[in-house]
Amino acid sequence: MIASREMRTPRSPLGPFRTDASIYAQPPESGLRVTWFGHSSTLVEIDGVRILIDPVWEERASPLQWAGPKRFFAPTLELRELPPLDAVLISHDHYDHLGADTVSALARLQPDARWITSLEVGPILKRLGVAQERITELNWTDSACIAGASGASCEVTSLPSRHFSGRSATQRFKTLWASFVLRGGEHSVYYGADSGWWEGFAEIGATHGPFDLTMLEIGAFNELWQQIHLGPDNAIRAYHELGGFGRAGLLMPVHWGLFSLALHAWHQPIQQLAELARSHDVKLWSPTPGQPAEVIGGQELLSDWWKPSRRLV
Repeated sequence: MIASREMRTPRSPLGPFRTDASIYAQPPESGLRVTWFGHSSTLVEIDGVRILIDPVWEERASPLQWAGPKRFFAPTLELRELPPLDAVLISHDHYDHLGADTVSALARLQPDARWITSLEVGPILKRLGVAQERITELNWTDSACIAGASGASCEVTSLPSRHFSGRSATQRFKTLWASFVLRGGEHSVYYGADSGWWEGFAEIGATHGPFDLTMLEIGAFNELWQQIHLGPDNAIRAYHELGGFGRAGLLMPVHWGLFSLALHAWHQPIQQLAELARSHDVKLWSPTPGQPAEVIGGQELLSDWWKPSRRLV
């Protein structure tokens, strides 16, 4: 890490990016709208249900707020500006997916939200202030139904991924990690969370697909880490196995653009993915941070906010 000459953090400030929270006053016309806040933090509005995924508003993805990977840009809105949430989904307990201060704040600000998470992560949420009766833990293949304020519902199904867990070196593998399918009345989304390549992607696609939006991680990759992180090449491969080719489904890259967690340049994951997508005829859906955007089948969205040519990086 010390000897790396890659541009692992931007040399000039990114943004500022700002979310216009007034947009949430109106439901998405398409039925599916997504706001990507950077890394894996995402608000999914699916057929009348609002689900906030892996929120991290902290300055650093670390147990310490004076050391560790620091954000490239400030949160695009304050937590208090979020619309009423039907659920918060926590895929696993790593610091770049479960922010302690964020969870504590949301527990106060969104007391009626359900919290859906993986096995044994519930006690962590409870210690951070989430009411026990609001927490649902899922094992792989378990499902939970989330009721929206408008009477709509969304089924959340936990599925395997190839990763690991632990918030310290002595707590490895004490909690579960997972990927998830979100199935509303009209749309279906796959959130791969953190995962290395494994043969189960094809079975997930065959059993639970097709998906309107497939969210796969592309950052924090390394050749030696293929068992726990996909990276751009294996994201394309997983998208193929999940059934993304040959239909209107879109590939949304996550787990990049906010924290330096590997040796590669900060913009390398999306740059490499964009090149691969062109050569494999894959349609990407990658918005500007904090910008709520409708997901419409077959319509690609590829913001160039990250391009080195657009800024002094």
